[in-house]
Amino acid sequence: MATLGQKPVIYTFVRRKVYLPHRNMKDGTWSISIPMTTDDSIKEIKGNQVSFQDCFIRDFLLLMTFPMLTIPEIPGFLPISSPLGSQLMSDWKPCITSSAIVVADMETFQTNDSFRTWTRIRVPPNILTDDERHSVSDVTLSQDKIFFLIKGILYVKSFTAFTKLGSNENLPEGGIIGITSRKWCWIKYLLKDNKIRSSMAIWTKNEVYLGYTSLKFVKIITTEKLREILNISPAATLTIHNVDYTGHPLELALLLNYCIKCDVVKKIYLVIYNEDTKQWMHKDFALDVTNDSFIIPYFLYSAVPELILWDKHRIYYCYHNFTDTGVLQTPTEFGNLSRLSHDSIIHNVYIDYYGNILVKMENNIMFYFKTNIRDAVKLHLWTNSKTKSVILLNTSSQIYLVYVFKNGTVQPQEYPLNQEAQSIAFKTKEKCPFMAFHHNISHFYILDKGQNLSVWVQIVYPENVGLYIIMNSYGPKILEEKDQIHYEIALGYCTKNMTLTFFQNVNYEAVDDYFQLQYQNTGLLLIQVRSSEYTKTCPTGPKVFQIAVGCDTGKFIAVKGFNKKECLKHDFYYIIEKSYLRDRPSKNLRVKYSWKKYGCPLRLHFREKFHPLIQLYNDNSYIEDVEANFIVWEIHGRDDYSFNNTMKKSGCLNEAQTWKSMTKLNSHLPLEEAWGPENYKHCFSYAIGKPGDLNQPYEIINKSNQNHLVWPMQHTGMYVFHVKILDPNYSFCPLTAVFAIEIYGLIPSPNGYMVASFLFLLMLLFFTILVLSYFHYMRIYRQYIYAPIYKIERKQKNN
Repeated sequence: MATLGQKPVIYTFVRRKVYLPHRNMKDGTWSISIPMTTDDSIKEIKGNQVSFQDCFIRDFLLLMTFPMLTIPEIPGFLPISSPLGSQLMSDWKPCITSSAIVVADMETFQTNDSFRTWTRIRVPPNILTDDERHSVSDVTLSQDKIFFLIKGILYVKSFTAFTKLGSNENLPEGGIIGITSRKWCWIKYLLKDNKIRSSMAIWTKNEVYLGYTSLKFVKIITTEKLREILNISPAATLTIHNVDYTGHPLELALLLNYCIKCDVVKKIYLVIYNEDTKQWMHKDFALDVTNDSFIIPYFLYSAVPELILWDKHRIYYCYHNFTDTGVLQTPTEFGNLSRLSHDSIIHNVYIDYYGNILVKMENNIMFYFKTNIRDAVKLHLWTNSKTKSVILLNTSSQIYLVYVFKNGTVQPQEYPLNQEAQSIAFKTKEKCPFMAFHHNISHFYILDKGQNLSVWVQIVYPENVGLYIIMNSYGPKILEEKDQIHYEIALGYCTKNMTLTFFQNVNYEAVDDYFQLQYQNTGLLLIQVRSSEYTKTCPTGPKVFQIAVGCDTGKFIAVKGFNKKECLKHDFYYIIEKSYLRDRPSKNLRVKYSWKKYGCPLRLHFREKFHPLIQLYNDNSYIEDVEANFIVWEIHGRDDYSFNNTMKKSGCLNEAQTWKSMTKLNSHLPLEEAWGPENYKHCFSYAIGKPGDLNQPYEIINKSNQNHLVWPMQHTGMYVFHVKILDPNYSFCPLTAVFAIEIYGLIPSPNGYMVASFLFLLMLLFFTILVLSYFHYMRIYRQYIYAPIYKIERKQKNN
């Protein structure tokens, strides 16, 4: 294959990284090294268009995750299952579809590798009765737990315990009629208010709860509040029929039973709840069904709300945000699938990311259609009607069937959906209206202030067919859109290229409420591009992607030249003289320097000026040098530094903002909040600000204004600075960083009081010695005055 020009490359879906094979092949095979990540596990192997034995090798999807644990089987534990004779129930992790659980009427089975291997889930004795152990009515698989619904009570199975959930967890002690989890994988999304989103929903007839990964449950609505929201008469009966997560990463849908007499017919209404904004939206949807009907919803992988619903016999579709609704049709029997499958009823429905929809009956007869298609076809019988089976997705994103036999064994089998669909299409002579549908769109984009996004979509179709590209968006109106279409005809085929550009044109400077304006212009949009026409034979479905407008949490700034590697890793203490502090306290300040927080200080001579260069990073990768305005301040309160530029030299027409003026204006706020992008006003207009002394230091820095920090000439010291982006039009993120500078080179001058005291003591000692010496010499002098130096000896006369 290598001699034919083959060279496989691995692409990742979310981060769009590319991994190439090593240069040297080993035993005729390529080797590619791929790092393991939690948020970029879906990968695709692509190769060159090289024919191998007259066949082209197709691209191949694979799922690479960290090793996952299965709950072990413990000797002495007992089986847990659904009621005898019931159909299989299943659930899977939306982002790791190979991790799934299947509940049969004799055992419960769990797998992490698409049932290549599996374990039985069993529970301790003496917790459930035999009847309760065989009464599982619903199951949900979470990150490391399994939830079972048994006779209206929720239980959780973990690696170490099997626990009943109730009032201690803010859940009802009984009366729960359903649980559900997310079906679509959105690894990235934007939350404005909440920090986390729910992983499951639980409901009774009158209440809905959301569950989170830490076994936290919150009640979000009751039917009494829904009456007020929907303005429903108190005489009518309103109950919760069913609940399902939509294709939107932050929304949940409720189906509501509504009736007045409630004897024969009832209406099904639909409301959608956004977890982030906490808003309820009543959709233009109403379905009349018999009073004993139970409707199951399944939302499609789409930008706008689209779903299919089913009862025992029929499929209902709702496309294009509920503007296109009806009953799924069949060649005969007017859409009644039971009549086409020997009076069997619908077991479950499976939908994939490519728009394929499989409807499986209890006797294993299957029907097939695609997103935006209004009719279904019957597929060939794949297995006998007695074997119990369920549809799942394997590690290669391919559909497979799981069979559970009466002896308690499990067998997976791949299902060639594409071949089956093409076989049926060959008989019906149905063809896809377009030849190709290409794009350069990823799954997730995040736009910050001043950024725009451009993507292109291309469709190729036979001449005179008249197709075009449709773009739908769903979410807040916070982006402007431009499209450019290029049209070309050659050799009987038409090619249309559409370039879409999304951008925001909002000025956040000098507004009345900066934070409110930011909040109004951030949010999550879902965009969908599709062909104007589809058939069941089209290989691709609509392309769905997110545009998040707001702060990218992986974005941060750093000052160039600072790290944690070029110094001794240790903490130490130092003293800041009280006269160098902004508030002029009565005592000196003792400060602890934390190497972990501040990193290595940069040593500068006291004559060296310093101009900080701010760099922007995202997930440890460099993006750009920041050219926007920023400010710095010493976090311990030092103000014994200045700036080399004055306001006049910087071009100010009025007095510029300074730390002194901003702290005086916002004295009720802490220092770090007194000045920022929310209250920044420039000084380059006579209409903004007030006249003043323009010879003051200009305290705003950017990459090009050559404004430097200058140090005092009288003493050295340690400075720990905080830097903040000041430009209100630069980023939604509160971008800050810390850096430290140590000034050296000047011999510190002694303290004046100490010098005066020393001189006083020295003079006192001098005068003391002088006085003592005076008295000492005076004593000696007196002796010589009153006592002669030479004594005269006289002789005595003898008588």
